[in-house]
Amino acid sequence: MKKTNRRAVVFGDGDITIENIVALADRAAAAKLSGDRAYRSRLQRSVDFLNTLLAEDGLIYGVTTGYGDSCTVDIPLALVPELPAHLTRFHGCGMGDNFTCQQSRAIMATCLSFLSRGLSGVRPVILERLIALLNLDLVPRIPQEGSVGASGDLTPLSYVAAVIAGEREVFSNDQLLPTLEAYRQQGLESVPLKPKEGLALMNGTAAMTGLACLAFDRADYLMRLATRLTAVVVAAIKGNSFHFNETLFAAKAHPGQQQIAAWLRSDLGSEELPRNSHRLQDRYSLRCAPHVIGVMADSKSWWRQLIENELNSATDNPLIDGENETVMHGGHFYGGHIAMAMDSMKTAVANIADLLDRQLAQLVDPKFNHGLPANLSGSAPGRSAINHGFKAVQIAVSSWTAEALKLTMPASVFSRSTECHNQDKVSMGTIAARDCLRILTLTEQVAAACLLAAFQALELRQREEGAAALKISEDLELMWQDCREQFPLLVEDRPLERELRNFLSMIQEKRWAIYHD
Repeated sequence: MKKTNRRAVVFGDGDITIENIVALADRAAAAKLSGDRAYRSRLQRSVDFLNTLLAEDGLIYGVTTGYGDSCTVDIPLALVPELPAHLTRFHGCGMGDNFTCQQSRAIMATCLSFLSRGLSGVRPVILERLIALLNLDLVPRIPQEGSVGASGDLTPLSYVAAVIAGEREVFSNDQLLPTLEAYRQQGLESVPLKPKEGLALMNGTAAMTGLACLAFDRADYLMRLATRLTAVVVAAIKGNSFHFNETLFAAKAHPGQQQIAAWLRSDLGSEELPRNSHRLQDRYSLRCAPHVIGVMADSKSWWRQLIENELNSATDNPLIDGENETVMHGGHFYGGHIAMAMDSMKTAVANIADLLDRQLAQLVDPKFNHGLPANLSGSAPGRSAINHGFKAVQIAVSSWTAEALKLTMPASVFSRSTECHNQDKVSMGTIAARDCLRILTLTEQVAAACLLAAFQALELRQREEGAAALKISEDLELMWQDCREQFPLLVEDRPLERELRNFLSMIQEKRWAIYHD
């Protein structure tokens, strides 16, 4: 669905943020190229200098030579105009599932950020076409598999470059169409690629970096949700909220960890041991929740730095510096920083899954849940023998958690030597980013299940002891009321798949505003 009256993200006027890329991916913003004359002149100088070199028979990698190990092959000038099309075509070997339209928009927006630096020898019409694709929601079909994350995301980005040239396919209004047919419907012409433009579009880290922006955004929300869920579990299980005491946390100086404890205090409204309780210490999944979630909170600034530094770079090769009339051959297409950010993030996220899994295990077990029914069944006493509540959900959560933990093996250490040993050290950044997104989905599934179970437990506790026994914040109370409307108390066993999928969607859509920094 096309959106109108969207705010503009302007490329060429300053740095682009993770939030800009997410907004464009979500169609909450429109893309625009800066109209500043000095900026437009700088873009054009890179193109003009490249054209001058071509006219003078200059030797330029990937423009007048073959690619990669074929860089020693000189391309006859008569064939140079055909080279970009060949580059896009022979890289059209992607496999696996397609990226979602949201993910593909993030990839295009990131590619636009790279090329808008004015160091790629790319005509403004290429940037304008990327903007048109974003704003008209013509989304290239991009298979997920095939990039090793050095020499850029060549295979996935070939699908973007090919679409600009009028080839392959795009999603338009939820239909997969040949690109030329979609262009015809929108009154657009294809844009044949000039020398260097195919390489500039493909020879960068746009796929992994765009995915990293989406992963960062989801991880941030998941961190907040996991904190809120911990508060619900503490309240439902009659835990010891003194574990989050401000003075206690002042003794350990990690600011993110302290923030998580502060959010828990705000939700629980108390830092005292519950009345008539002799439990000085809760189990680690409650007592140490700020320490587990706090790792993610304290890593966010580092992840942001790595992702946004990459996002505001020129990452293709060679760079065409029109200002100083220099061609610079290098390796900025290497995605090591994004690979490290994603390998780190996926570990932090999987630890959240493990934390929530352990909290749920406490909630459903009458040996540990301090008086709640087995498996959180809300059935009447006479029917408890045949009702099993959250028993199977807890097993499923364990399965999702195990899969998330399995995927934390760092992708960046699995470098392969490819392309006749020219690409003999590669980043695997795109695989790391894909792994991270999969772990995020699995952990969001865990969170959806724990959300249902935790509020079921809170409801059962209130039914047993009365509303006055629960000390929770107004914000938590409002979220509870909203969840009640979506998830009636589980009294008699029923299939929960539909409700789990519904809550997963609500999490991924960030339905609830949870805490403020």
